[in-house]
Amino acid sequence: MPLHVERRGRVAILTLDDPERRNALSAPMVDEIIATTGALEADGTVGALVVTGAPPAFCSGADLGNLAALGEGERDPEGVRAIYDGFLRLYDSTLPTVAAVNGPAVGAGMNLALACDVRIAGSSARFDARFLRIGLHPGGGHVWLLERAIGPQAAAALNLFGERLDGARAAEVGLAWEYVTDDAVVDRAVELATRAAEAPRELAARVKATLRHAPWQPAFEDAVRFELEHQVWSFHQPAFTDRLRSGR
Repeated sequence: MPLHVERRGRVAILTLDDPERRNALSAPMVDEIIATTGALEADGTVGALVVTGAPPAFCSGADLGNLAALGEGERDPEGVRAIYDGFLRLYDSTLPTVAAVNGPAVGAGMNLALACDVRIAGSSARFDARFLRIGLHPGGGHVWLLERAIGPQAAAALNLFGERLDGARAAEVGLAWEYVTDDAVVDRAVELATRAAEAPRELAARVKATLRHAPWQPAFEDAVRFELEHQVWSFHQPAFTDRLRSGR
């Protein structure tokens, strides 16, 4: 199987496990990511996900064979989109997600990291858009995700000017939350994910949705109303009412 799943408490670790292809997003890998993410969301004992890769890479991007086949005849954008369904499924997950980037994250592999809510970069991490260098336009929402994470100038540096970031530099510019050694990257990601996993799932899902949508409201007052609707809901949930009764 190209995807290995391990549990640590309420955190599920998804490891892309095709090292001979440097964990490329092949069709079987994409199918496994989609099916596994859905199954873990349906499992009430899972509260958060960590995504990583079997060494020597995090994810080398889309499978070149699939890209070659598309280049020979595919003109339908929806057909091309199938390459990206794996990380788009992770982006759409209601569960909090952390990418433990322990090696190169290239092209669509960089998208996989960007699709997660938080990124922890190891000492072997490399963030490389690479689209322009292989004659491709960025795809899968890459520019939107990257510019939102690090701003327009940095997104241009990576996509137009071929800059690449190691783990330390990624943390400096905000692409990664933290830079740690390779042997600590998964443990640190799990530590972070565990905090989110301990929260009630519906509450965590609503906070995640607010983080995605509130900043894009047309005006500040709209953002206030957006948050208020969910906050009022939380007033009546056990996580809050039990705390009030206990005086904590």
